Amino acid sequence: MKKSDLNLDKKKKKKIARLGIGTIGVVYLLIGGLTAWAAFGNGGKKTDSTGAFKFLIGQPFGQILLWLVVLGLAGYVFWRMYQTFSDPEDHGSDTNGLALRLSFFSSGFFYLFIIFSAVELLIGTGGGSGGGQESMIQKLLDQAYGRWLVAVVALVFVGKSLYQIFIAFSGKFKDKVEEAGMDEKTQQLMINSGRVGYTARGLVVGIIAYLTVRAAITYDASQSGGTKDAFNFIQNEFGSVVLGIIAFGLVAYGVFIVIKASTHKMNF
Repeated sequence: MKKSDLNLDKKKKKKIARLGIGTIGVVYLLIGGLTAWAAFGNGGKKTDSTGAFKFLIGQPFGQILLWLVVLGLAGYVFWRMYQTFSDPEDHGSDTNGLALRLSFFSSGFFYLFIIFSAVELLIGTGGGSGGGQESMIQKLLDQAYGRWLVAVVALVFVGKSLYQIFIAFSGKFKDKVEEAGMDEKTQQLMINSGRVGYTARGLVVGIIAYLTVRAAITYDASQSGGTKDAFNFIQNEFGSVVLGIIAFGLVAYGVFIVIKASTHKMNF
């Protein structure tokens, strides 16, 4: 293969990856925006990705828009799997490298389910509204040592929550932004939106972890929940203002990811 062909192939891969990353940002903008609207206004709704898809498909040219989202999410899955198996960023095969690559794989695998939910809506077979996680927890509870299995799931969520907050305030996060070679204003926007966004994500995942623990203790899968259930918990326990602030945090995360899509250094 000619060098020019290889360069073209790399450019295509980068475009697919950037499209995927940008689409994740758009999804977070929808989730955060609709939830903030519900918290502070008379419209919107506390929602997760499926709810955001339902909102999108209800708009003019909604099916076309949602197919574009599906295409973008497929690009994101491609990028995560490429990171996992080709290791373009040279994370290596030591313990830390393998753990990071496993996180890439789990992220890509998770978004396959999100794509499935979107396609269900497009072909008219429904699309879940958050029951998927509850169903999974119930299946675990029905197993021997079910409570301990659910507790392990909760610990995974706890780890993810703490990691998100660590990213928000670690110097490594700021260094990566500064290495991207953006102008100072864009850098500062990314640092501020990323810090707020990662913190908001960490808090939401922390609530999901708490709900999962609650399900394990009560032996009741209905006590668990996903993003939408976490929003309901936040509003019920802390009020609409706190919910709105966290929702705006997710909007900030969406802004951060959209900018990252065009600035992230990719090694192919």
